Amino acid sequence: MKRFALALATAATTALTLPAFAGPQFIDDTGFAVSGYDVVAYRALPQGNVGEAQPEGVKGSTEFTAEYNGATFAFANLENRDKFQANPAYYAPQYDGHCAYGVSRGGKVPGNPNLWRIVDDKLFLNITPNVVMFWEEDIPGNIDLAQTNWPGIEADTASTNPIPNFESAAPVK
Repeated sequence: MKRFALALATAATTALTLPAFAGPQFIDDTGFAVSGYDVVAYRALPQGNVGEAQPEGVKGSTEFTAEYNGATFAFANLENRDKFQANPAYYAPQYDGHCAYGVSRGGKVPGNPNLWRIVDDKLFLNITPNVVMFWEEDIPGNIDLAQTNWPGIEADTASTNPIPNFESAAPVK
């Protein structure tokens, strides 16, 4: 019995010290995660009600960057970069920056940094305004579906598709 308890304790300790597996981050032609938008800044933006457009995201700067999940994230200022570095999993978008509704349907498509919503303290992105309408019809249900689908597609290659009707530009200098 002692051997079993020791083995269980060792397995639990090992599991807690191993990094969580993350799939490839969506990166567009800017070369930055979330198209160079500051993922910390979303927390300070006023969030619109369901059915209303969200405010545009805040562009990051090439002066303030951090690496996470194999990608470079850009930030508007040093304070936001430092907040991110202290807890990147909290600030990074769900599903490695891919569209939340797309993941709920079992695939990886790009996430648009201006089509965002924070739900249960997590940042979700979607690809087009029409997709946002479908996602918002049942946000909890779509998150449940995405959470179920994600383990099966997380390791798949990141989307290389462009974001429709989105003009990406590198973060400001």
